[in-house]
Amino acid sequence: MTGQQQLVLVPQASQGITGKDAQRINILAARTIAEVVRTTLGPKGMDKMLVDTLGDVVITNDGVTILSEMEIQHPTAKMMVEVSKAQQEEIGDGTTTAVVIAGELLKRAGDLIEQSIHPTVIIKGYRMADHKARDVLKNIGIPVTIKNTKKLHAVATTAMTGKGVEGSKEHLADIAVESVRLVSEKEGTKYRVDKDSIKIEKREGGSVIDTALIRGVVLDKERAHSGMPRTVRKARIALVDSALEIKNTETKAEIRITDPTQLEAFLHKEERIIKEMVDAVVATGANVLLCQKGIDDLAQHYLAKVGIFAVRRVKKSDMKMLANATSARIVTNIKELAKGDLGYAEEVEETKIAGDEMVLIQKCKNPKAASVIVRGGTKHVTEEAEKALEDAIDDVAVAVKDGRLVAGGGASEVEMARRLREYAGSVGGREQLAINAFADGLESCPRALAENAGLDPTDKLVALRKAHTGKKGIPFGLNVFTGKVVNMNKAGVLEPLGLKLHAIKAASEVAEMVLRIDDIVLAKELGGGGGGMPPGMPPGGMGGMPGMM
Repeated sequence: MTGQQQLVLVPQASQGITGKDAQRINILAARTIAEVVRTTLGPKGMDKMLVDTLGDVVITNDGVTILSEMEIQHPTAKMMVEVSKAQQEEIGDGTTTAVVIAGELLKRAGDLIEQSIHPTVIIKGYRMADHKARDVLKNIGIPVTIKNTKKLHAVATTAMTGKGVEGSKEHLADIAVESVRLVSEKEGTKYRVDKDSIKIEKREGGSVIDTALIRGVVLDKERAHSGMPRTVRKARIALVDSALEIKNTETKAEIRITDPTQLEAFLHKEERIIKEMVDAVVATGANVLLCQKGIDDLAQHYLAKVGIFAVRRVKKSDMKMLANATSARIVTNIKELAKGDLGYAEEVEETKIAGDEMVLIQKCKNPKAASVIVRGGTKHVTEEAEKALEDAIDDVAVAVKDGRLVAGGGASEVEMARRLREYAGSVGGREQLAINAFADGLESCPRALAENAGLDPTDKLVALRKAHTGKKGIPFGLNVFTGKVVNMNKAGVLEPLGLKLHAIKAASEVAEMVLRIDDIVLAKELGGGGGGMPPGMPPGGMGGMPGMM
């Protein structure tokens, strides 16, 4: 229809990017994020120095820390960051693995798109490969129970290998395994691990080897009064959620005092109320009082006089941990406190660690809480030790909950890739190309391990594939320290099955989501008004790598 006026739906400034150009830009953004963390993967991975606008420095090779601290603008790049955060929240470790696999899956998908393979075909193939890969993982899993401390120790050391605490990883692994064992509870045939019941406190000074496990709870507090005993043996502990002080009235009130005797009677009344509160505690036989709210100065005096150890303004989360550790019941009304509400600990002590006063409640009968005091010579060392220990605890907890492990060193990825290629041959149509691409994407992990160790990735990948030709080759992975392909089970390089399952699923899902996008349009500017392309996406074309962040 010639001469017809052109229809304009959106302002000219809001013009987007469509078709293959949009897909190329999105894939490039995802690959850029993956490349940032790729060099941190494995025991020989490098560290990143992150400097914020205030000049504060963080040195780490933890994937989620790196991506969280970066100022990323590109929307697709932000989706990749969400992958790492989801992996962190669900499992606690494996964030770098998930991001590297996602980036490689999108890179391979980009190659297929250039060969005129439609994104929906690639998505279907990827979905089939994802299900198959996870089935393979479950079949090659190694059983583990909470009693297999040797295997759990191997899981913990694997999680910490390559971190900044290499010299102390055996000691920290023992702490990680024991802390998880302390808080684990059996439910049917499986175990439940509440990681919130493991508290980590870090203190600068000393060495990482000085890191200690407390079978109980550590409070970053001190005694309420210097006259109270510093140490209490065979502690009978009262947990109180109300203040030991006179409350202000909820409504405004005015008291008129006309002579000194009235003032004296008023003060005596306040004193008597506080004394009754203290007497209620004494009557139960408690010799330790841990209060979530304030304790009046006069109440502190009375408590000190009768030799009760008291701590005020204890955090709510700590109160819950104390209840689990000591079997005490948290009481909201001090007048209702009874002997049966008390908990027990063999020792309650105020001690000085790195110049700070702390209260240790330890040697409980059946502690369902554990605390770790992480030490390090400097702030950076202490923070890295804390991150390494958290990763180890997370991995051991996942292993205990799932009851299955897989071999590390790229062994599971190579085995999945091998079986996916066999599976692709039985699939008709173009989907088999996507399944093969998925297999190549999984092999990006052992390839990165080799590259980061200064080894030839092609040679090592060929050696790994050769080792996996039979069933006996399933546990064979790359020893990055020797450059040889070895049995990872015997080498003690083990990872929780749940970590790998979630990483593959998360990577596959984000790849599918990105591939579905064929048009990028700025619907509305954040500040209202005109248009303009999203940050990091110049309307003139692809843009350079720096434009992606």
